[in-house]
Amino acid sequence: MRIGIYGGTFDPVHLGHLILAETVRESLSLDEVRFVPAFVNPHKQGRPVTPPKLRLEMLRFALVGNAGLRLSEIEIKRKGPSYTYETLEAITAEHPEAELFLVVGADSLDDFPKWRKPERILELATLVAVNRGREDPVIPPTVDQERVLLTSMPAIDISASEIRKRTQDGQSIRYLTPRAVELFIQANQLYLEPETEAP
Repeated sequence: MRIGIYGGTFDPVHLGHLILAETVRESLSLDEVRFVPAFVNPHKQGRPVTPPKLRLEMLRFALVGNAGLRLSEIEIKRKGPSYTYETLEAITAEHPEAELFLVVGADSLDDFPKWRKPERILELATLVAVNRGREDPVIPPTVDQERVLLTSMPAIDISASEIRKRTQDGQSIRYLTPRAVELFIQANQLYLEPETEAP
């Protein structure tokens, strides 16, 4: 199997996430792309995050109807900070014959050498850096170029922070996220409080 691993907070999942995953799945002929929501994202600590149970529900709604996009609860079940190398080791143990592809935004390449055990990550998976319609990505010289694939997708100017802010301001989020996710956000009154830095 050829499995894409797409991690993040997904707070909330939106159409940009889905288009990116589907683009990578198709362009690299992957059998599936797994969305792996973080219990705690070590790269985005500092603001309160929606509880894992609610983020999982939004992802379930978003992925309905596409057998090539799947949800993995591996990091939620593990709890604590979610380090990519640990997730890849666990998936490799589960699927030792699979070829893994770690999907990241191309803007993450600069910081990748600072991730926990980047060399181990590249032993376990090929890094797929997706140019989201912005400047062409540059692979840092300290990263093994042969373990990185560059691909691109249409520019989709949607962000989770924008959706949270629009919800807080009482503005429409229609067509930014799947309709079922939009209704879930409304029903659970998510993102109505102003965001503050976590203590």
